[in-house]
Amino acid sequence: MIELRTPFIFLVTGEPSGDALGGRLIAAMRQRTGGNLRIAGIGGERMREEGLESLVPLSDLAVAGVAEVLPRAPLILRRVRETVMAIRTLRPDVVVTIDSSGFSWRVAHGLRRHGATLPLIHYVAPMVWAWRTGRARRMARWYDHLMTLLPFEPPFFEQVGLSCRYVGHPVLESGADRGDAVRFRSMHGVAKDEVLITVLPGSRQAEVTRLLPIFELALGQLQCLTGPFRVAVPTVSTVAATVSKAVRSWPGTPIIVRRPEAKYDAFAASCVALAASGSIALELALAKLPMVTAYRLNPLTEKFLKRTLKVRQVNLVNLLLDKPLVAELLGPNCTPERLAPALAELITDERVRAEHRQGYDEAMRRLEAGGVSPSLRAADQILEIVAARRCGGSALTSL
Repeated sequence: MIELRTPFIFLVTGEPSGDALGGRLIAAMRQRTGGNLRIAGIGGERMREEGLESLVPLSDLAVAGVAEVLPRAPLILRRVRETVMAIRTLRPDVVVTIDSSGFSWRVAHGLRRHGATLPLIHYVAPMVWAWRTGRARRMARWYDHLMTLLPFEPPFFEQVGLSCRYVGHPVLESGADRGDAVRFRSMHGVAKDEVLITVLPGSRQAEVTRLLPIFELALGQLQCLTGPFRVAVPTVSTVAATVSKAVRSWPGTPIIVRRPEAKYDAFAASCVALAASGSIALELALAKLPMVTAYRLNPLTEKFLKRTLKVRQVNLVNLLLDKPLVAELLGPNCTPERLAPALAELITDERVRAEHRQGYDEAMRRLEAGGVSPSLRAADQILEIVAARRCGGSALTSL
């Protein structure tokens, strides 16, 4: 029997990066409540490990880009309606949506449209500082509180009246800096003097489908520039089958990596990474692994972003440092002919590698919120809001 005072948290995410955050958040809330916690919602394998039985498969929702979303719109909208209905039926203490604003915001809007008054909290700010600043005002109409991962984000939301707090970036507690290079090389038969390259093609079907052929050709050209190497390819359940099939023909006898700990071992054993744009940049920076960022979207989506993007850089390390340290080969610039020499420079030029490591250290220092871990800080805010709600007050003004 669940105790009457057990906090009941409904969590929603629509992509693997949010699933990783959600897994750590659930663990943190269990720690704060001594395990006296009830959860429901939508998540992936990391949240499942913490006891969440997802109402729908995460693969139904993990889609990026305007053109990519359109064919899946009927399914996504049906999942939104199902989620809203589940929340209205279950009546949790609070709803916490994590990243994936395209899905999460529709859930929040649906709840408010049906008159729901329970607290709505969003975890991970949308990049309004990069594009579409009006999204902050839209968000303030539905949400009660926002928890951000980047220190420069709160002012964008506070100025439109949304309660907001920087909690710190969970990458700091990810363990990305504690990989075991010797273990990885021994387990996979990679010699001590062999060059190992980590390749991260993303976590959504559309992005991996687009990037995998480009990455294959880039590695083929890189082999001509640097000589032979091995390849490690970390992946997640949403795209594992697609990635595993595609890399069979790649140079470097690719090693498919599924577990997070093994991924960090691969980072430690590698000399360079080729990665899709996203939060993975901070994990690589924490591991001090020099990287090249690459990305392609549907041409329609790329044209839209070209008109609306307000920042010159997209890699999170570059944004934190406010300078272009990491090479960003995006859109039409994401070609094998550009990727191969960018990787070769990082492999062969120790001066450039040292510049990267120094910059990564500075970026991590700028993320530190001090004291309590980011996930525990987020958990404390959620539980404080639940407690205030039960007492008939509001914790939002004091956050």
